[in-house]
Amino acid sequence: MVWDEMIVWTFMFLLAGAASADVKYPEPVCAVEGSTVTLPCSFTPLKSFTQDGKEVQLKILRVRWCVNHLICQGSTPSVFDSRSIITNSRYQYLGDLKGNCTLKIRDIQMIDNTTFRFRMEANYNKGHYTGMSGVRVTVTEAPQMRITSSHDAAQLSQGQTVTLHCTAVHCASHLPEVTWFKDGHPHPQSGPTLQLSPLTAKDSGNYTCALKKNKKTPSPPYTVRVKEEEEKKDAGVGGKQPLIVGVVFGILLPLLTLILVLFIIRRKRSAAAVGGEVDERHLDNIDNNILRLAEQQGGEPRQEAAEDISYVSLQLRHNSRSRPVVKEVDTVLYSSVANRD
Repeated sequence: MVWDEMIVWTFMFLLAGAASADVKYPEPVCAVEGSTVTLPCSFTPLKSFTQDGKEVQLKILRVRWCVNHLICQGSTPSVFDSRSIITNSRYQYLGDLKGNCTLKIRDIQMIDNTTFRFRMEANYNKGHYTGMSGVRVTVTEAPQMRITSSHDAAQLSQGQTVTLHCTAVHCASHLPEVTWFKDGHPHPQSGPTLQLSPLTAKDSGNYTCALKKNKKTPSPPYTVRVKEEEEKKDAGVGGKQPLIVGVVFGILLPLLTLILVLFIIRRKRSAAAVGGEVDERHLDNIDNNILRLAEQQGGEPRQEAAEDISYVSLQLRHNSRSRPVVKEVDTVLYSSVANRD
């Protein structure tokens, strides 16, 4: 029984290739159905071997990626075969025949939930080798989504840069197209990450993310609050008061000025009208006094006094100022009395 096992493992080793060859796979991969997955891979082929005392150079002629097979040789179905004409468009080989064995899987499906292995084949059997460890790919259909942030939501302030990451709860490595929502409305940005920079009060809100092709399991809301939001609101309300005061003041000041000017003009006109009446009454009193003086002295001088009084009246009506009129009347009055002496 022991010998049988040894024979089997020896046969597998020969099929896999010489011990000096190697394949390096990535860590196990988790992917959401419909996403695109890249499996980084590198290989080291056997360069040569000795046969009949001579060194024989090896050259890689064929590379393959297969699933559900330990050695990946012979008629084993392959997702990629460099010698095959028929290829599956979902699988793209990004490597070469020298050392790069990277495989890209588009629109990953549940049938890809398995282990992928790489095999190289050379011009001699000694150069054939399969990396039997392979890379495990886990595919999930409709994962629960969640949002993580590059900063603590309670410490966000205006001007900062914050990045939100949308991941699956149990499968965070590979996601298909992701859509974002803010307060229930679609956000223009898309992709696994959402960058808000620089933060403003408008960025405050509840954010959610979901798979573009499967919105049944969106993430719980992630609240973003900017610290200065309330201060800005208060400043906005307070800032309107000076504006209102300025507008009211700008309207009332010209109006009050106009009312004041009209009031002053009206007062001047009233004062001028009252002054004219006073002047006329003053002139009448002067005329009466002069006539009484003339009558007391009697005779002809009365006509001369009347002429003088007429002259005085003309002079007074020509000059609107009250003060010069009084002086002029006093002078004429004095002249009239002096003539009668």
